[in-house]
Amino acid sequence: MSQSSSQNMPTDKFLTMAANMLNKAFLESPRTQAKSAYKAMADGATVPITNVKMEDGSLVRFEMSLDHTEFQGTLNYGAFRASVMLLIGNLAQTLREDKEVTVFSAEHDPNVMIFGITAVTYEKDQPSVMVLGADAAQDRPSVVLRLMYLDYNQFAELAPENAAAAEAAPTQA
Repeated sequence: MSQSSSQNMPTDKFLTMAANMLNKAFLESPRTQAKSAYKAMADGATVPITNVKMEDGSLVRFEMSLDHTEFQGTLNYGAFRASVMLLIGNLAQTLREDKEVTVFSAEHDPNVMIFGITAVTYEKDQPSVMVLGADAAQDRPSVVLRLMYLDYNQFAELAPENAAAAEAAPTQA
């Protein structure tokens, strides 16, 4: 995806596309297909999702990857799916309510970003925080949707008053 193409797509439109792709890949697909994609990503692979024809007529390949290095405990498909379900739900709610989304960009490339919508789930009373990132860097032949688990302690340190609210949040959408 060229820099001009990636910079011209509004965040809400991109997040709508991403949520729909994740929904199709993990919630609407047969369990065996979704679980196979999860396993490949958990093993470090980048998995193709689809090709999208953009408004300018260009064709963009979308892929997805998973960074679970900060997941607390042992990640399995059920825990991953619960995180994805909640993330999709939180994305949809944010978009429905027309809330502004904070976007964090990498210093080296503004086309590598993390979206400030989280999904906090619990496995054995241990919180995990999933976010969606995207890599639309000019040197990539595709856009990679990056599902990432972040260290939940950074959220507790930044906003301790929100800890009670995060604990009260449902673990699934």
